[in-house]
Amino acid sequence: MILRVPEEKDADAIARAYADPQVARFVPFVPLEYDREDALNWIAAAQVVWDEGGAEFVIADRDTGEVLGAALLKPPDRFGNSEVGYLLAPWGRGRGAATAAVRALTDWGFAHGIPRIGLITDVENIPSQSVAYRSGFTREGVLREEYATRDGSRHDSIAFARLAGDPGDPIDPFLPFFPGGHPSGSLTDGVVRLRPLTPGDTDEYHAMQSDPQMYKFSVPPEAPSYADSVMRCRYAGMWWLAGQRVELAVRWAETDAFAGHLQLTGVLPPLGQAMVGYSLLPDYQGRGVMTRAVDLLATWAFEHTGIRRLVAGTAPDNVASHRVLERAGFVRELLVKDLLPGPDGTRIDDVQWARTR
Repeated sequence: MILRVPEEKDADAIARAYADPQVARFVPFVPLEYDREDALNWIAAAQVVWDEGGAEFVIADRDTGEVLGAALLKPPDRFGNSEVGYLLAPWGRGRGAATAAVRALTDWGFAHGIPRIGLITDVENIPSQSVAYRSGFTREGVLREEYATRDGSRHDSIAFARLAGDPGDPIDPFLPFFPGGHPSGSLTDGVVRLRPLTPGDTDEYHAMQSDPQMYKFSVPPEAPSYADSVMRCRYAGMWWLAGQRVELAVRWAETDAFAGHLQLTGVLPPLGQAMVGYSLLPDYQGRGVMTRAVDLLATWAFEHTGIRRLVAGTAPDNVASHRVLERAGFVRELLVKDLLPGPDGTRIDDVQWARTR
């Protein structure tokens, strides 16, 4: 991979790259019908970036010269800081080109005196967030409704940054994705399937969590707003990659029907501990579905992460949940008085369970 200044001969490849739906989804200012003329305008505008102290490159294959994408280092702001941006054409993905480009461009910027380089990516753009971590960038937080999409809606962004004094080593996720290393991976035992929660699960998830019998034992014991359900499904991939939590749709493997929700929260890497929580639709209760799901998740966590201890909390009268945990290998450890919020300001005891590696 090499970075070089864009030239007129790159216009056709750039036009095809920007026309890709994945690029259009996360680059809202790109015209709907991006063509060669737009690409030529982009190439001409690259000189302006250079004149203002930034840098604009195409990412190309070192051996063939084929254009794989583009990378940008914005002109420094009034504090001397910059921001890196990039995109890859469909034919350039899966080769580590984006990570190599970002690392090279970041090192180049530091060598030219820039003290801090930011990287901003959409909350749902998990591949781009992965590039940031592999490039040694630290996740700093969420920028709420930071930019507008083509339909006028506002999207949250994730802010990353590297400082000139940072080591720049790749940041390995504490919670790797399921087999295959892709955010759409799944686990199955042939009866149930665990798949990362996605925006496409929002309506089914929200309908389930709005049932009084479902949220009776939730904390707090109330239905989520639709906005909360939307955020949970949109943030799920980002939370997972950040090592904060795992949010899963539990599906009946034979039909792929939505059966419930399973989560891994309260992740504490120094302790090697996390908490399990779940909900299951009535139609799938009594079939051992959640026992299978919890066991699948526990086995994965113990084999592929640094987690050594899983805990769960249940209300004393939630007998069905007790049975799930017992069958999934959890042992009752203690009773904590008045820990959980109950209805109408009451407090409920918490029966706590654990399963260790």
